[in-house]
Amino acid sequence: MSLSDQDISRIANLARLELQAAEQVQMRNKINEFFDIVEQIRAVDTSGVVPMAHPIDAMQGAQMALRLRPDLASEPNQREDNQRSAPAVERGLFLVPKVIE
Repeated sequence: MSLSDQDISRIANLARLELQAAEQVQMRNKINEFFDIVEQIRAVDTSGVVPMAHPIDAMQGAQMALRLRPDLASEPNQREDNQRSAPAVERGLFLVPKVIE
């Protein structure tokens, strides 16, 4: 796929851009280079490749351990200490003024 000068003019109009002639040529060349890269990617045979929903899926069959830290509390609960300076607290919650009417 390749865009013409008319396509670039239409896209610029839709984007509310005013491109000079040199800018239009430069934009056309850059976008067409992008489309060339996309065509190269499409040309790769991926018939035997199973799609992944997440990168971690690729590691399921591998002998690689995930380096996820344990979900442990690293600081003590200091709710009471933090709420001492609050202007209003009720049942362990900070009370704030209503901002939406």
